[in-house]
Amino acid sequence: MDTRQLKYFVTIVECGSMGKAAEKLYVAQPSLSQQMGRLEKELGTSLLLRSRRGVTPTAAGQALYKHSCAILRQMEQLKLQVNDSANAESGTVAVGLPSTIAAVLAMPLVERIQQRYPGIHLQLIESMSGAITEMLASARLDLAILFCAHDTLGMTAWPLLEEQLYVMGEPGNGVSADSPVCPLSALNGIRMVAPGASSGLRLLLERMFARENLELNIVADIDSLPTLLSMAESGRACTVLPASALTQREAAHRPKMRPLVAPEIRRPASVCWSSTTKMNSATAAVCRVIAELVDDLAASGAWKGISLLNNQWRRTLADVLRVPERHA
Repeated sequence: MDTRQLKYFVTIVECGSMGKAAEKLYVAQPSLSQQMGRLEKELGTSLLLRSRRGVTPTAAGQALYKHSCAILRQMEQLKLQVNDSANAESGTVAVGLPSTIAAVLAMPLVERIQQRYPGIHLQLIESMSGAITEMLASARLDLAILFCAHDTLGMTAWPLLEEQLYVMGEPGNGVSADSPVCPLSALNGIRMVAPGASSGLRLLLERMFARENLELNIVADIDSLPTLLSMAESGRACTVLPASALTQREAAHRPKMRPLVAPEIRRPASVCWSSTTKMNSATAAVCRVIAELVDDLAASGAWKGISLLNNQWRRTLADVLRVPERHA
């Protein structure tokens, strides 16, 4: 078993087809099939289920896929760390952003990295927070912004900000059309849509509603920010999101937004990375730029509804990363 076989296997799983994988890898399909046959023989188990619709991993294949992603990512990091001997910020840095964060941060992050570190190739992956967490854990990402404030096993979390949550739509239930705020109690039993059960936002809502003895009436699980907003705009259901969710939506198509009160609901967001591998200078540079942008966007008012956490933390970031600060 070698890294080439692992790369082939990962590509097959992600493409879901031997033919598509062969095209992407520029490898003849019979040769690709032979490599997978040898890998299965060496491991003594079936890794792929083949059908007319394509290929899917077996349980053993899913385990191999997860470990293969981590191994390939570590190999890439090894190359970057060797190149770091010249202390040059270059190479690919994969960053995971939840959809609401990406709406306000993605474009300025790309622009600033291109201006300041042209040797860095930024790879942004936008998804719901549950998927981002899984990708960071499986070493498919170098950095991620996640809704947490503390380290967990294998992951370092460095606090960035707290964001206020708002109800989007018209809940009624005692909340008039001109009311500037919405008490949480007004959402008792109201038709709502929210991300699926693995989402940090969904878990937060469930905890808050349970604590206040309120009924959380989720009529649909929707892991799509545009669809959540469209449902709220249409009046079919309300949803709870941060103000950043509306950043890229035209004013004419924005649902009514009110801050939740009694109690107010806020959630922390941190930039996170694996604590099991050493961070290279390119990843550290991106981490510092993210911190700068959060500060700039908050100060300019471009990122509404947030407050910075621990305004001393940038001073100690270099110590946490064990990478010296550099100035372009």
